[in-house]
Amino acid sequence: MPNKKRHGAIALLEFETVAAGILASDVMVKRSPIALLRCGTIHPGRFLILIGGSVASTEEAYAAGTQVGESRSVLSDKVFLGDVHPALHDAVLGNRRKVEGDSLAVVETHSSPALLAAVDGAVKSTPVVLSEIRLGDDLGGRALALMSGDLFDVETALDICSERAGGQLLARTLLPRLDADLRAVLDQGTRFESCTAWEPSGAEYPEEVACSWDA
Repeated sequence: MPNKKRHGAIALLEFETVAAGILASDVMVKRSPIALLRCGTIHPGRFLILIGGSVASTEEAYAAGTQVGESRSVLSDKVFLGDVHPALHDAVLGNRRKVEGDSLAVVETHSSPALLAAVDGAVKSTPVVLSEIRLGDDLGGRALALMSGDLFDVETALDICSERAGGQLLARTLLPRLDADLRAVLDQGTRFESCTAWEPSGAEYPEEVACSWDA
């Protein structure tokens, strides 16, 4: 059963090798009383570790995991959030919220830690709704965030994310007047395999034409 406790601090470490990632996981959980929220492989052959707990315990475990990665030169990226925003905390653990307001911001980064650092700053500075966070899985190791709300707030959040992500920013886009039908589709998530077909009532179809194989 998933852990629904909200932690005061979280940290995310990304390793270039699975072997180092598993070793770091073991070292961190032995070092301090933290929760191992999620860990596992992502493309292309990397390993993500998400931990949470009190500020002190999380920081101690984070330092231990960082040491493992840096000693082997396989730590791709990392982030420690000592005062993580509740919305980001819940989104990272899989909580989705419906798209709200007129506008939508989409942010993509090369690494998952970079996305968390960027989005944490955005949701702390603006009243946007963090609709979805995806880390690594089915994204080729990239990370994705959807933030919605009023145009000014969404635009500001997007600028904050861009500034904080720096060279890790892969792409950003702003939809100032999100289509209502696309909104309904995105409310189900951004994964292609889970997207259900949607056909508007006014959709046009070509007239039926007899095909040669029907003859």
